[in-house]
Amino acid sequence: MSKIAFFEVKPWEKAYLKKKLKEHDLLFFEEKLNENNILKAKNADIISVFIYSKVDVEVLEKLTSLKLIATRSTGFDHIDVKEAKKKKIPVCNVPYYGENTVAEHTFALIMSLSRNVHKSYVRTLKNNFSIEGLTGFDLKGKTIGIVGGGHIGLNVAKIAKGFGMNVLVYDLHRQTFLSEVLCFEYSSFEDLLKKSDIISLHVPYNKYTHHMINKETIHLIKKGAILINTARGQIVDTDALLYALENKILSGAGIDVIEGEELITEEKQLLYEDNVDKWKTILRDHRIFKMDNVVFTLHNAFNSKEALIRILDTTAQNIESYCDKNYTNVVN
Repeated sequence: MSKIAFFEVKPWEKAYLKKKLKEHDLLFFEEKLNENNILKAKNADIISVFIYSKVDVEVLEKLTSLKLIATRSTGFDHIDVKEAKKKKIPVCNVPYYGENTVAEHTFALIMSLSRNVHKSYVRTLKNNFSIEGLTGFDLKGKTIGIVGGGHIGLNVAKIAKGFGMNVLVYDLHRQTFLSEVLCFEYSSFEDLLKKSDIISLHVPYNKYTHHMINKETIHLIKKGAILINTARGQIVDTDALLYALENKILSGAGIDVIEGEELITEEKQLLYEDNVDKWKTILRDHRIFKMDNVVFTLHNAFNSKEALIRILDTTAQNIESYCDKNYTNVVN
């Protein structure tokens, strides 16, 4: 039996995990793990967190009984994996749970922008039923550039082919057989930006992907293209995004994630802080959110019922495998 502390857990998840891990001593907390509530997990053998819990050096120093970190996400940039490795604490993730889920959400963003769905909805709320200025464009025949040809990116490619689109993929690891089967072409990053009517980002966040879309690369983008980001906010330099939108380099953006998105939920706390840079970030981001050619969906691309259950199933499997000394999905 292990003592496991779950953070960022909803009531229905609590009930589900109790059934999956009934042999263990389970603790559940709705709030994210941080230095202020860390004592709640003081004696835990295992902690399980989502993306808003920051498991950094300070947190790891205080969790002296910790033997495993199980994040309920694919990304793990919210965890100091190097420090965990120094302390011989494995970090497990959920590598495959939302490849179709995020891909479908990607096209929800694309369709909203291509057919002005969001604008139409807002008009009807105001009893305005005019279609003036709501002319959209067909996806058929357009080129979509997919940055990152992993599980999610390839699902985006499959959906795009169903719409009759041309598909370019940029990835460091090319799979020629798959490109022939799915009828897409591999491209350099630069050519993809120049040729794509829609650019969709599906790479993990790391030092190599930090600000892939920046003030230099933004000028390579085909004028009037749409940018979609359902990956990680830090992949796009938000200042460059704002510049591209204001100067009509981009005709629109569908963003499920944005740099510093945690600040959006922490504005009340900032009222008690003297931090000019954070306020500048929030004000800049709010300028973007108010643009009628931007659709922002609150980091919601992963959020389908089926995907959430897959996350819990894989997390439970990771924990049970660890307890059986047969590690799965270890990232460090």
